[in-house]
Amino acid sequence: MEEQKRELNVEQLLKILKHSSKYAVLFNQYRSAILEVETKLRVLDNELSLDNEKNPIEVIHTRLKSPESILTKLQRKQLPVTFESMQEHILDIAGIRVICDFIDNIYKLEKLLTDQTDITVLNRKDYIRNPKPNGYRSLHLIVSVPVFLASGKRDVPVEVQFRTMAMDFWASLEHKLNYKKDIPGDCDIPERLKKCAEAAAELDLEMMDIRQVIDSCAVKE
Repeated sequence: MEEQKRELNVEQLLKILKHSSKYAVLFNQYRSAILEVETKLRVLDNELSLDNEKNPIEVIHTRLKSPESILTKLQRKQLPVTFESMQEHILDIAGIRVICDFIDNIYKLEKLLTDQTDITVLNRKDYIRNPKPNGYRSLHLIVSVPVFLASGKRDVPVEVQFRTMAMDFWASLEHKLNYKKDIPGDCDIPERLKKCAEAAAELDLEMMDIRQVIDSCAVKE
C-alpha cells in the first residue's frame, strides 16, 4: 500500500513538472542558455578554422534533462522535490557535448570559452588526465552564462562535456552495455571495457602525435 502511494506521488510530481507554467518558463531559460553556449563554441570553431583550415569541433550535441531524470536525481540525493531545489542542486539540466578531433584542441577550446568575461566556471572535472576507474575519459565543466529575457537577466548553469571521437565512441558503447543488461559481478566485462578505454586513449595520443609530425613537416616546406 505504501509503495502504491509512493508511486502515485511520483506520477503526480511528474505531471506537475511537465504541465506547470513555471516549468515551461524555467526550461525556456535552460534552452536559451544552451543556445548561448553553443553559439560561443561555434564562433570559436569557425575562428580557429581560419588559422589551420581545420575545424577542431567535429559535432555538438545538446540536451535537456527530462522531468523523470530530474526527479530521479533529486530523490537519489534525498533532496526536496521543488523547483527551488532543482535550480540549486541540479546543475546539469542543460547539457552540451562537444566532440573534438584531438585532445589538445579540447583544452584550447576550454580556455577560449572560459576566458570569456560572461562565462563563470562553477565546477571542473578532468577525466581525461584523471580517468574514472572504469576507463571513462572526458572533460566536464559546469559553467554559468547570462541569459537576457524579457523578464530580465538570468545566470543559468550549463554542463559542457568535451570528448574526442574515440572517447565518445567508447562512452556510448559502454553506456549501452552497462545499462541495457544486468552484468554478473564475476565476469570480466569491466576489465575488458577498461582495456578498450586504454586502447582508445593510446589511439588519441598517437593520432595527435602524427598530426604534430605532419604540421612540423609542413612548416619546413
